[in-house]
Amino acid sequence: MSRTDPAIEGLQAYVVGGAVRDALLHQPAGDRDWVVVGATPAEMEARGFIPVGGDFPVFLHPRSKEEFALARTERKSGRGYKGFTFYTGTDVTLEDDLQRRDLTINAIARHADGTLVDPCGGLADLQARVLRHVGAAFSEDPVRLLRLARFAARYPAFTVAPETLQQAILLVESGEVDALVPERVWQEVAKGLMAERPARMFEVLAGSGALARVMPELVYTDEIGVELARAHSNGLPLASRYAILCRCTPESDALSRRVRAPSECASHAVLLREMLGGLDAQDAESALSLMERCDVLRKPQRFRDLLLACACVREVDGAAWEARMQAICGVDAGAIAQACEDRSRIPAAVRAARLQALEALFL
Repeated sequence: MSRTDPAIEGLQAYVVGGAVRDALLHQPAGDRDWVVVGATPAEMEARGFIPVGGDFPVFLHPRSKEEFALARTERKSGRGYKGFTFYTGTDVTLEDDLQRRDLTINAIARHADGTLVDPCGGLADLQARVLRHVGAAFSEDPVRLLRLARFAARYPAFTVAPETLQQAILLVESGEVDALVPERVWQEVAKGLMAERPARMFEVLAGSGALARVMPELVYTDEIGVELARAHSNGLPLASRYAILCRCTPESDALSRRVRAPSECASHAVLLREMLGGLDAQDAESALSLMERCDVLRKPQRFRDLLLACACVREVDGAAWEARMQAICGVDAGAIAQACEDRSRIPAAVRAARLQALEALFL
């Protein structure tokens, strides 16, 4: 965005947070977030910015639709991540705004001329590959613990500063973590599962004591962490990764309800356990029963996706199962139905034909 843009000409506007961090790490940049210093909501609207903020003033640029937030400070006023009051007066400085952020590597701003503003030591921590909290306010917001864990998964070369882990433990011991809403837990967990090393997210959560509080049903092991790394290397989608995460969790349905996991993720978790227990089918009946439980005829691609997830856990003969799928899908159910004088016998006749097709593969 050029400084000749009339919407921001004369504004003290800075790119902040992730876009600056990722540029410094030479990684692809996502959306840019801006902080504006010394402006009022009325002035922003007069420039054509569209107000969208709820708790504090946030505006969309009239053309690019990038987010511009007024610089703000915050004060703890209640439980949870919504338990804050915000101040966005024109006297709030850029440094004031950066001091309220979670991690030092996310508290760097870039001026339009490229100058970096780094009051919290984020540049040094980027170079040292350290995830470090900005200040004591970290232990007031439980979402920051989730974000710390998620960034640990995203940047596996970074270590968590010991004092930051202590702040995370305080969030748990104070009970703040219990105020997390399920939707926000899922949002961060989903991002962590799609990161390079998902295991680190659950290691940080477990190390702080938070995992047992936010996902008490989850049975997590080091082996699952290894399997999730394979899932990332193989480019598996979120539902498959969530299924791997839950493969040792008998109460995965209860966990899915707790964190408001999407229905696709919840069903994958149940089906993956079914498949892991049935992949060693030694006869046609066992193979057909498994494919029926997984609704292969209506959702063949889901079955293939789950086979790939199974392959992250154990050895899978994918070619054999593909042949079995093709065998039952090749049965002409319509022709069998036309040949049945007694319509009540159609389902049994179709199933018998599919079973016969499979038996040829088990000879």
